Amino acid sequence: MKSIIKVALTLTALAISGQSMASSGCSFSDSNSFLPTCGAEKKEVIITGLISPETLAKEAWFDESLKDYKIDEATLAPLKAITTPTEIVVIIGTWCPDCHRETPRFIKIIETINNPNITVKYIGIDRTKTDPDGLAKAYEFTRIPTFIVYQDGKEIGRIIEKPAVSLEQDLVAILK
Repeated sequence: MKSIIKVALTLTALAISGQSMASSGCSFSDSNSFLPTCGAEKKEVIITGLISPETLAKEAWFDESLKDYKIDEATLAPLKAITTPTEIVVIIGTWCPDCHRETPRFIKIIETINNPNITVKYIGIDRTKTDPDGLAKAYEFTRIPTFIVYQDGKEIGRIIEKPAVSLEQDLVAILK
């Protein structure tokens, strides 16, 4: 009788710990095993406020996003020729997969253009879409990344979440 109770208590304890493991990303390797398998916990860095391209370039996801990306050099000519002072505000989340894809590409495009008439400000937000200094609050946005293009202090266009064609072609369309 004591053996049956002991087995029942052990199974109950395993079931409870299994529920705890399941909610933490752990599970049992198969239905016949009581040995849990746990995946590595994902470490996430959320950078908020004004961010430099150099800071973003240090993130693990940055180079991965550029691996297969080829800039459409022919499309860049109109962007290199811009003489009107232009500001682009980029609102990103360093936790966001779309930002991981588009932000490194955008930075590479801006570096390739190398036009002193185009300035860029990167604002990082957290998962609540805010930053400690309230910088992002000045811009109406719902999705990220959001690229907001200004000339003469007026917004002239946006790229929201992902470009319609490509970042290069969408920027040229906004700035023509």
